[in-house]
Amino acid sequence: MRLPTLLACVTAAALGLAACDKTDKPAAPAATPTEEASKVPVDKAFGDKVRAYLLQNPQLLVEMSQALQEQQQAEEQRVAEEGRKKIPKYRTQLERDRRDFVANPKGKITVVEFYDYNCGYCKLISPEVMTLVRENPDVRFVFKDYTLGNFGPTSEYAAAAARALSEKGLFLDSHQEMMSRKPLTDAMVDDLLTRNGISPASVRALEASDKQRQYIADVRNLAKTLGLNGTPAFIIGDTVVPGADPEALKAAIKAANSGR
Repeated sequence: MRLPTLLACVTAAALGLAACDKTDKPAAPAATPTEEASKVPVDKAFGDKVRAYLLQNPQLLVEMSQALQEQQQAEEQRVAEEGRKKIPKYRTQLERDRRDFVANPKGKITVVEFYDYNCGYCKLISPEVMTLVRENPDVRFVFKDYTLGNFGPTSEYAAAAARALSEKGLFLDSHQEMMSRKPLTDAMVDDLLTRNGISPASVRALEASDKQRQYIADVRNLAKTLGLNGTPAFIIGDTVVPGADPEALKAAIKAANSGR
């Protein structure tokens, strides 16, 4: 078996494994050469040859892994750049959706956060976000529940609970409490609601309501349109700060303030 064919088949297998981590899968594209190669029947003798060759040349696996990672990073950067170009078109949906909770509503610049209540990195940066909210009354903070589904059903229940709590003026404290739980469970949300005089059953009804489902779907679609494939993600003006990077977030806020 020629080396290119061997590598094509192994690469196809690697690509298949990499896709398993994606929660929301796009429509299947046309088969690539490596995908076509992966469909070739493989007998034991062929498998033994592949194994023997890779054992003799293990550096090939490292090289293939690095190449795959570079391809994925390049694609993510391309999608992110296309998303950034769309921000002005979706400014109103980003910053002025009345369904979002807004801290410091009279602020002159706006920070939009996409988050999930059971995202570990969202929990990591949450204390920094709360500090920024308190220390920057001139900055509007918009909170958007971006539930991809990969953190479990509690995320959507917590999003509905946050809405119910915000109607009683309790969003920030409740948001901070839910972010501090690692992980947040349905029972913890029930307890938070009960302590604040809200029936968990009413929040379950809210979670299942058309208006809440529509809100969750709208945030998800907006995030995908803008190339935001994970949480947390922050948008300040036309700047996107992906991930839990408090220094980059502070720098973006400072730059936005300087450019006012």
